[in-house]
Amino acid sequence: QVQLVESGGGLVQAGGSLRLSCAASGRTNSRSFISWFRQAPGKERDFVAAIRWSSGNTYYADSVKGRFTISGDDAKNTVYLQMNSLKPEDTAVYYCARWPYRGSYSNPQAYDYWGQGTQVTVSS
Repeated sequence: QVQLVESGGGLVQAGGSLRLSCAASGRTNSRSFISWFRQAPGKERDFVAAIRWSSGNTYYADSVKGRFTISGDDAKNTVYLQMNSLKPEDTAVYYCARWPYRGSYSNPQAYDYWGQGTQVTVSS
C-alpha cells in the first residue's frame, strides 16, 4: 500500500505562485515514479509533471514547461510542484499519483495510487 497526501492548494491571482506538496508513505522506495495530474471541471485528467526518484529525471507537459518545476525531497519522502506565472487556465484540482512502470506515464489510467487532490484556483 502507498499513501499520497497533497497539500498547498489555494486561491492566487494570475501571475502568482503556489507550491504543492505530495507526501508519500507506505511501500515507496528510491525507484518510485511520482506524477502530478490536474483535472478542471468537465474535463479529463491531464498529465502535468513527473519525477523519477532514483535518477531525478523530470518530465513536463508542454503547457507548463518553463513555469512549473517538480522536485523531490528524499528525507521527507515528499514531491513538490512549484508553480510560477500561474494562469486562469491552470485552475483545477491537482493530484499526485504513483506510476508502477506499466503503460504510459502520461496516461492516468496507468497509475495505481492517487492522492485525494488539492484545489488550485487562479483568478484573472
